[in-house]
Amino acid sequence: MPLVLVVVGNHLIDVMEKFRRESDTMGEVEIPADALYGASTQRAVLNFQISNERVSQDIIKAYGLIKWAAADTNAKLGIISESKSKYIKIAAEEIFNGEHYEHFPVDLYQTGSGTSTNMNVNEVISNRCVQLAQENGEDFFEIHPNDDVNQSQSSNDTFPTAIHISALLAAKSLLLPELISFKKCLKEKALEMSSVIKIGRTHLMDATPITLGSEFDGFARQIELSIQRIDNSIINLHELALGGTAVGNGLNSSKEFAIETIKFISQKTGINFIEAKNHFEAQSSKDALVEFHGQINTVNVSLFKIANDIRLLGSGPLCNIGEIILPPTQPGSSIMPGKVNPVIPESVTMVAARVFGNQTSITWAGANGHLQLNAFMPIMAKCILESIYLTTNAIKALSDKCITGIKANESRCNFYLDKSLAMATALAPIIGYDLASEIAKKSLLGGESVYKVCIGMLEEIKRVSPDLDKTKIKQILNPRNMI
Repeated sequence: MPLVLVVVGNHLIDVMEKFRRESDTMGEVEIPADALYGASTQRAVLNFQISNERVSQDIIKAYGLIKWAAADTNAKLGIISESKSKYIKIAAEEIFNGEHYEHFPVDLYQTGSGTSTNMNVNEVISNRCVQLAQENGEDFFEIHPNDDVNQSQSSNDTFPTAIHISALLAAKSLLLPELISFKKCLKEKALEMSSVIKIGRTHLMDATPITLGSEFDGFARQIELSIQRIDNSIINLHELALGGTAVGNGLNSSKEFAIETIKFISQKTGINFIEAKNHFEAQSSKDALVEFHGQINTVNVSLFKIANDIRLLGSGPLCNIGEIILPPTQPGSSIMPGKVNPVIPESVTMVAARVFGNQTSITWAGANGHLQLNAFMPIMAKCILESIYLTTNAIKALSDKCITGIKANESRCNFYLDKSLAMATALAPIIGYDLASEIAKKSLLGGESVYKVCIGMLEEIKRVSPDLDKTKIKQILNPRNMI
């Protein structure tokens, strides 16, 4: 069989072979023959066989943007040649656009600075550049992963930059639009149910009347505040650590590098990123990420409350509250025919449980920055991006597959209104708390409505308030007057 030769980096390999050998400062290592990455990445693959979970493509794409911008700036500043910059920018843009992700195998649980991922990106770009040069007939072209692709940068300033870019892009393109849409959905449902009167509940016990519309309007306000919290928390994500290099003092990076590179990133994303006001803070602490995820956590506290209330209000349908009717989505039981469960609210509460766990990880990781570096960055990136995606998808499911299709069960609402002891509350300012309490107790013991008990005790009531008659009592006990 004839040899089939291709170029990977500066290595001419037989594609029928499984491995090629490369050397680095630690010696030789075998690498899959067709891999675009190099020795540093392969060592990370061998060292970190932990979760079989790769670094999120969002981080890799953000890294592509960083390398693209850095190559442009380094050429403008005369630090690397225009020819090298040209190929680095092409390869980096490909990564930013989602290409070559199969060449990023490093496990999530790696060095806490993300150095393995940074080198993975550097090596893939380096080898891809040589491929591009070969396609243009430049047979002896070489781009070094450290000296050229990583020029003016460090893992310690690029990885936090990648987290901020990816988190902010996801928040603006996914989470915030879905929250805005969800608020609108809840507002519409509140208006639809604005005339449906029902009994309120505190401590899970009967309270005074409200409308179903008011209940859903309360949900809408929770989401409105969630939007405000996310908006406020992303302000500090606009600061990028780029330019601080290893420890924050910018060694091996010119003062112009961060300014020009961040300007390029801003142009490509449409987001006004700025250089960190203090690079030592930007690299040694991750408070902005802790704050941001804290607000995602708060959003999920709201979602948990809304989802729980919905499944309580829809419980039954005949033997519990049942004041709303949830849209059926799938059979609920493998043994009980006709049973339909609140599966969408249940899934939302499970997402919230996961986000609450991520919040614990983020808090611990954020609190454990030691001296000039926080070495928990890959897990922080994973938790934040996972929480954004899970929350976004949970909101969409709750809105589209549950809230939109909810109907009021007015007959059940009226039934509970008629039975509620809390209706006696409206009498208390007129006949006194003690007599109103006695009426409520008689209603409970006798199984009669508060109004019927009042008619039976009319003479006693008149001794306290002579002006009261059946008509006035009925008016006082009209639930519409209580809301």
